Amino acid sequence: MSAFSLLKRGGRFEIQAYKRPESTARRLKQTHVPFSGSPARHPDDDARVILVPDPYSTNACYYEFLATDVDFVERLPSLSDAEGNVMPIVRLWIKKGSVALLCTPFVVDSVADGD
Repeated sequence: MSAFSLLKRGGRFEIQAYKRPESTARRLKQTHVPFSGSPARHPDDDARVILVPDPYSTNACYYEFLATDVDFVERLPSLSDAEGNVMPIVRLWIKKGSVALLCTPFVVDSVADGD
């Protein structure tokens, strides 16, 4: 028995990309700013959203937004690493004028003397 005898011909699946209504897209571009990344739950405050722009980067930083400032969420293609771990990616549309945090962790080391 060959491997080809085990294969079955698959059906045809039509895939159509989702398109936002033009009026929504136009309105969002005028009143909001898009941020893309992997969403995470805030460890202390359910009223806040964390967004990691590049989850597999060595330059770790993240954005923190109030959940009430997010008006629209788009699901984008997910990212996966070499081990098969999958990270969901979204685009958050944040109201212009909102106050948000950009957090960049770093390691504190000794300060060089001027001598």
